[in-house]
Amino acid sequence: MFSAQNSAKSILTVSKLNRLARSVLEAEIGQIWLSAEISNFVSASSGHWYFTLKDDRAQVKGAMFKGANRKVRQKPKEGDKVLVKANISLYEPRGDYQIIVEHMEPEGEGRLKQQFEMLKRQLLSEGVFAQELKKPLPTSVLKVGIVTSPTGAALHDILTVLKRRNPAIEVIIYPSQVQGDSAASMISAAISLANIRNEVDVLIVGRGGGSLEDLWCFNNEQVARTIFDSSIPIISAVGHEVDVSIADFVADVRAPTPSAAAELVSQDQAALIDKTVIQQDKLIKAIRHLQQVWSHQHQTVLQRLLQNHPQKQLEQKSQYVDQLQGSLYSIINQQLLRGQQKQQYIHNRLILSSPQKQLQRHQLRLQELQTKLQKSCYQLFENKKQKLANNLHVLDTVSPLATLARGYSISFKEQKILKSTQQVQVGDKIVTRLEDGEIHSEIKQID
Repeated sequence: MFSAQNSAKSILTVSKLNRLARSVLEAEIGQIWLSAEISNFVSASSGHWYFTLKDDRAQVKGAMFKGANRKVRQKPKEGDKVLVKANISLYEPRGDYQIIVEHMEPEGEGRLKQQFEMLKRQLLSEGVFAQELKKPLPTSVLKVGIVTSPTGAALHDILTVLKRRNPAIEVIIYPSQVQGDSAASMISAAISLANIRNEVDVLIVGRGGGSLEDLWCFNNEQVARTIFDSSIPIISAVGHEVDVSIADFVADVRAPTPSAAAELVSQDQAALIDKTVIQQDKLIKAIRHLQQVWSHQHQTVLQRLLQNHPQKQLEQKSQYVDQLQGSLYSIINQQLLRGQQKQQYIHNRLILSSPQKQLQRHQLRLQELQTKLQKSCYQLFENKKQKLANNLHVLDTVSPLATLARGYSISFKEQKILKSTQQVQVGDKIVTRLEDGEIHSEIKQID
């Protein structure tokens, strides 16, 4: 049953949750290699790099602190494809899942190294590199087969050394390309041909130095398996001493250079030397095994140390400072923008409230009113004039003078208009007004 005590024990703060999640990510997953495309790249003023690593379906945030990115030969840019070695982590203040990059290189070079390591692990798991399966070199070499380019410097070096150390050794050359797309198949064919003929005591397979791409045919699975299947002991002599190829691991003996391979086959192989070589190979294998064990132990201890290392806290705090600095710049810019907008608003209001502006507006208003008054007066005058004309027309229409003009007359008796015969008597004097004058007459008869 759920109790208050159990509930209290299961409650975490966000800070504790993020710290726990970071510890789990860093301890359980640890260091990884990742192939991805760079986007949203930012180089902070602190010297740290922040970016997003993505492919066509997903993305993850990443950071590379200045102590690590100083070793990068060329600063990456938007869209670059890279191969990175990183540790999984979590940025506690925001709870962001991210990776902390320790090493970065262009994807092409990294791809070849990755393919090299994959093939190496595969063949190692199959026992192709097993020391007990390697064939010893013969104590006396009479015939040496050389698989290399007939025009390369490696062949010249081998022949020079053999001629100087033991001119009696017979040399048979199995020509092959040692660079390019078809080189691997040609090298395999040359080794197979030497085994079919079975005419030499030992085979030297190699070439001079070059880039990783130049030497890539010796990291080919087909070449490795052909060397492993060879019944003739094979000495791998690829590149310089620092160059290591898959062919070196498979071959019965690895020579650091083609000249060194010639020295090996031209020596009088005594039992002691043979035993020394075998013991040396066993010792190298044992040392490599110990190195792997110690490296694993070192990585385990280092991971534990890094989880509580002050540098981790400094990196987290430095990243947090970068975030705060970005936020501060944003807030300052916003405050400046608001201040400028407020100042412009007040300036516009002052301009609108200026007495001169108001006077100008009143003057314009006065002019508009004067114009309207003039128009109103003129319109009123025209209306009155029209009304007067209409009234005059009406008066003129009903005026007695207009009636007289049409041929009528008006009679008066003592300034009174006569409207009936009963108003006069015989002998009365009347005045008759016509359009152009008056007629004075006396009544003689009333009908």
